[in-house]
Amino acid sequence: MSKAPRAIRLDGPQAGEPAGEAPLRRGDLAILPESEPIDAAVPAVPAKPRRRFSWGSLFVAGLSGFLALAAGVWVENTIRSLMSQNPALGYAALVCAAIATLALLVMLGRVLRDILRERKVEALRERAVAALAGGTPDEGRAIADELVSLYKGRAQTAQGRAALQEALPQLFAARDMLTVAERSLLAPLDALATAQIAMAARRVSLVTAVSPRALVDVVFVLVACARLLRSIAGIYAGRPGTLGLLRLARQVMNHLVLTGGMAAGDAVIQQVVGQGLAARLSAKLGEGVINGMLTARIGLAALAVCRPLPFVEAAAPTLSDVAGDLGGWRGDKDGEA
Repeated sequence: MSKAPRAIRLDGPQAGEPAGEAPLRRGDLAILPESEPIDAAVPAVPAKPRRRFSWGSLFVAGLSGFLALAAGVWVENTIRSLMSQNPALGYAALVCAAIATLALLVMLGRVLRDILRERKVEALRERAVAALAGGTPDEGRAIADELVSLYKGRAQTAQGRAALQEALPQLFAARDMLTVAERSLLAPLDALATAQIAMAARRVSLVTAVSPRALVDVVFVLVACARLLRSIAGIYAGRPGTLGLLRLARQVMNHLVLTGGMAAGDAVIQQVVGQGLAARLSAKLGEGVINGMLTARIGLAALAVCRPLPFVEAAAPTLSDVAGDLGGWRGDKDGEA
């Protein structure tokens, strides 16, 4: 529907004229104040949680330092003892200790690299949210350039990177730049991540529906979720190591708690319990569907955590997009029952 024509006052009210929202009558012409609605689609900038002092972290740091010192003293005493007994054995132990130290330094370097990469992705996403809320074109261009640098080593993003760099000089708004960046670089990655989540959900649903033991279900779900987290992290920001995977799992759980993702909503209840043929035929099939949907929810949370940009133009995938076919066992005969 189109608005009726109105006259807008550009100057303030004159002396003796009423102010506020009441219309001013001048003959047959009504002068109404014009108010622009606030765009509610602009995401708010999330406040970063304040880091508090933690006795648990202090305990872990102190215990780690003590164990490192104890291990160093034990290695030194062992090498000295072997040197006094047989110099050849002492030198062999020294070489083994040097190799183990080198391997430990390499592993620690990879863990530090994974943590720095994850923090870079987090900082990039926070900057993108701030830019969408009212950033300058320079901020949008800087974020787009960092995205290009983040995926410059991937052959599958070469065409998207070229298209983004070609379109950036013609854009003059941060939102437009991030929209083109999402369309060029992240759309193929989103499709790949969504396919991985749907595949993992179907696999978990099938295996837990036919497995004879509950312990097998628990182990398989944990392994499948760990593989799914590693796969999604590899799609967006590089495959993490063991410690990086644990950190990612903690972030995913925090995301699920904050967004209420673990709670079964009305749509899930309707799919699983409401009219699902699987739940009426076998409780085991119903458990398979629930486990598959739980895996899908964890995958969607990992996608939201690992994605370097918030969803600008594209719609975020939902549970029905990745696990809608899990409740498809009810079939056409469900309505006839």
